Amino acid sequence: MSSDSPPTLASLAQALAAGRTSSRALVAECLERIADKQGEGARTFLKVHAAQALATAEFHDQMRRHGAASSPYAGIPISVKDLFDIAGDTTTSASAVLRDAPAAQLDCPAVARVKAAGFVVIGRTNMTEFAFSGLGLNPHYGTPLNPWDRATGRIPGGSSSGAAVSVTDRMAFGALGTDTGGSCRIPAALCGIVGYKPTAHRVPKSGVFPLSSTLDSVGPLARSVACCRALDGVLSGDIPSAALQELASGGVDRHSAAAVRGLRLGVLTSYVMDGLAPQVAADYQRALRALSTAGASLTDVDVPELGELPGLNRKGGIAAAEAYAVHRTRLNSDASRYDPRVANRIMRAREQDAADYIELLHARVAFIERVSRRLIDFDAVVMPTVPVSAPALSELSADDVYVRTNALILRNSSVVNFLDGCAISLPCHEPGTAPVGLTLFGLRDADERLWPVAAAVEQCLL
Repeated sequence: MSSDSPPTLASLAQALAAGRTSSRALVAECLERIADKQGEGARTFLKVHAAQALATAEFHDQMRRHGAASSPYAGIPISVKDLFDIAGDTTTSASAVLRDAPAAQLDCPAVARVKAAGFVVIGRTNMTEFAFSGLGLNPHYGTPLNPWDRATGRIPGGSSSGAAVSVTDRMAFGALGTDTGGSCRIPAALCGIVGYKPTAHRVPKSGVFPLSSTLDSVGPLARSVACCRALDGVLSGDIPSAALQELASGGVDRHSAAAVRGLRLGVLTSYVMDGLAPQVAADYQRALRALSTAGASLTDVDVPELGELPGLNRKGGIAAAEAYAVHRTRLNSDASRYDPRVANRIMRAREQDAADYIELLHARVAFIERVSRRLIDFDAVVMPTVPVSAPALSELSADDVYVRTNALILRNSSVVNFLDGCAISLPCHEPGTAPVGLTLFGLRDADERLWPVAAAVEQCLL
């Protein structure tokens, strides 16, 4: 089903229902793109489930012919980040350390849910080793290049690097990723698609290799808000079947019924605006003007507490401490098999003791309470997803530059994880220019409030 306009999950569902395409044709199309020697398939996928995907596609085509499709999306290929257990596969977390680990016995709940809804897992995508970087580099398996300006060789963003590239290059029509400090939203922003981070407890994390049990969340990357809404609904189990059907038909359900007019949007000042690249600043301001012109109420919000975050995380933060608990034994026995840059980030946790970690958890609770009071009255809060556009890989060869760039790229998105909130990144750049993401976020468990806001803002930005 090739066209100049990238298909959405809804358009694919409609084409399947009308018989204009088949699951087998969609899977074959994705496999062809993955295998293209001129493309990024070899660096994007760590494992391709070609035979299983084709067999599953045949099954869904037969079921649909008999009026028994498991959902409107049955037969649509998606990719899965290499943190998720898939029965019969080894979950390597894109590392060399886990290459010889035993295969998973069961699908993790997130994978089981998308399979039950009929999505076809086309393969496992590359990522930053153990998900511990916002840049997307991987020295073991290569780094999939950002689809924008491949001639220069730019980073895809991470840690869900392969997830974003698989969608952007139409090697899959949606992707499962994880987000601990921005790992769904950063690559989505830098590659020009949509990425969603739910409230952390919204989607089960069992069977997903952890980076930080406190901050990790499971979210989708896809072409549109409605695509991410559908995938999140399946992953969380929160969307009724009637609403799923409505989304698949291209209709407007209660989650996307809001209009921009009258929306109360808080616009963060300072901190997240520091060091903005000129193009990012220009695209972001143009997006704000479009929202204001469409009738949204935009209010600048100063949140001085955000300036406390570098100090709170000065010893590596929650993520380093919890990652060190997972990796300490392996690092002590064979640190040489790790990406040195990832190992260094994990080892920063040695600066913390148990009291430091407990104090940080308590400080986080107080931080959330203070910041929530400033933001509670808004329908959503707005900020740039990433302060800069995607740098070239060649710019990151020096370790000190890598560390500074990684910190800058993670800075804005990680605010939401520390707040235990939910967030979505939408493209807001001019066509043909470097992708730039606009973030909308809400507080803990505001997911259902955020979806209609995101759908309305998306329409305003198109």
